Amino acid sequence: MPEKIIILDFGSQYTQLIARRVRELNVYCEIHPYNHLPDFDETVKGVILSGSPYSVRQDDAPQVDFRALQARFPVLGVCYGAQYIAQHSGGEVIASTIREYGRANLHFVDHGNPLLADIPIDSQVWMSHGDTISAIPEEFEVIASTDKVKVAAYHIKGSQTYGIQFHPEVTHSTDGTTLLKNFVIDICGCTPSWTADAFVETTVAALKEKLGNDHVIMALSGGVDSTVAAVLLHQAIGKNLHCIFVDHGLLRKNEYEQVLESYQHMGLNIKGVNAKERFYQKLAGVSEPEQKRKVIGAAFIDEFDEAAHAVQAELPEGVEVKWLGQGTIYPDVIESISVKGPSATIKSHHNVGGLPDFMKLKVVEPLNTLFKDEVRRVGKALGVAPNILGRHPFPGPGLAIRILGEITPEKVRILQEADDIYIRNLRESGWYDQVWQAGAIFLPVQSVGVMGDERTYEHVVALRAVGSLDGMTADWVHLPYDLLAKISNEIINHVKGINRVVYDISSKPPATIEWE
Repeated sequence: MPEKIIILDFGSQYTQLIARRVRELNVYCEIHPYNHLPDFDETVKGVILSGSPYSVRQDDAPQVDFRALQARFPVLGVCYGAQYIAQHSGGEVIASTIREYGRANLHFVDHGNPLLADIPIDSQVWMSHGDTISAIPEEFEVIASTDKVKVAAYHIKGSQTYGIQFHPEVTHSTDGTTLLKNFVIDICGCTPSWTADAFVETTVAALKEKLGNDHVIMALSGGVDSTVAAVLLHQAIGKNLHCIFVDHGLLRKNEYEQVLESYQHMGLNIKGVNAKERFYQKLAGVSEPEQKRKVIGAAFIDEFDEAAHAVQAELPEGVEVKWLGQGTIYPDVIESISVKGPSATIKSHHNVGGLPDFMKLKVVEPLNTLFKDEVRRVGKALGVAPNILGRHPFPGPGLAIRILGEITPEKVRILQEADDIYIRNLRESGWYDQVWQAGAIFLPVQSVGVMGDERTYEHVVALRAVGSLDGMTADWVHLPYDLLAKISNEIINHVKGINRVVYDISSKPPATIEWE
């Protein structure tokens, strides 16, 4: 087991970002709710207490026994965490009388303290709090201040406990990575050895031990997460992994054939299921977005269950599929555990009557400790093709939520053709890899146009391209006008049924990335 840092989450919007920054130091870390503590075994080298939307002065403020933690580990309190430690050690936390939000600069830095080694005077930090530490106990020492915040950082003398009232994990804190390195590497003594290659080696070994000669069935989507998870499982159990790729008729143009071919080149044991006509029949007359999602989800379960039975039927007598492989990644796990009411079990599948057979299997999730960027690095270490690793996120319901209104095979054809021209041009122009996600949207309107000497009354498509780090927020990408003009002309000239192309310049929030 790798050395690790434990991050106790008090509900801050920045908690996942702390974890990402620690992992960028090649040190493994885990996030746990403050009220659902993990086992603090010998692999734990330090603890970070996160920020919080709560005030430590509230009666229902989150509580944790930090003294028990600081007796065993180095502890770093960030924002709320720092205020909590100070208040419960006899200090005073009051409501700020001045605005303590945004950029600030450290006017005093104790360079003799190991937490602040190599942090320069005037280093920019990011403040985001409504309370401030107004008084500290005698055993505390101030190790950093701004012009407005005297206790910007403190150290409890004779201990390895520290508190900071700014956020080192955000990019606005220009030396935040250095501070975290000082804590994680120098103070906690972690070895920066948690790399993609090390993850592959230890995960494959663990999967071999866990699965033995058992058989695993898994649905693949062509996306990054399921692909990398499948390759890890394949390295562990080979042909005992049975992959299923369902074509629901809502994929991009030629995607079904291309994905199947790429998987077979990887040596994966995969079976394709062409179910597009059955999906189209079930979607006929359905136009409400959530209803479309439900129909597709239910139909997918039916198709996958049928395919799973076919796999089982081909196995020798007495050999059963026992596991369901999934491409769950760490943000899915974190978001499944609420700080308000955490649950220790994520995506459990029990033997409940009425469920499809595949949902009665035990679950194996090789990527459930990784963030998306880490999944890509692991995929690269595994030799997964760059065109798969660099693939834009694509929604599970596919083009169903990019066709506003009812789904018909003709609308799917039109959108596939337009989308194919759009994505091809992004690739050829070098813009594809600069965009987080892009796609064409089929709008439920028709507009007047002129083609040759004839008036037309045809469909409209919108182009969407956004930049993002994690999909939680996104901004529209400023594609060059000449590129947009080229794409528009090509779509209108080559896709029968479209006579107008528009570009979506909405950001998230207030808009969403997808239109439905």
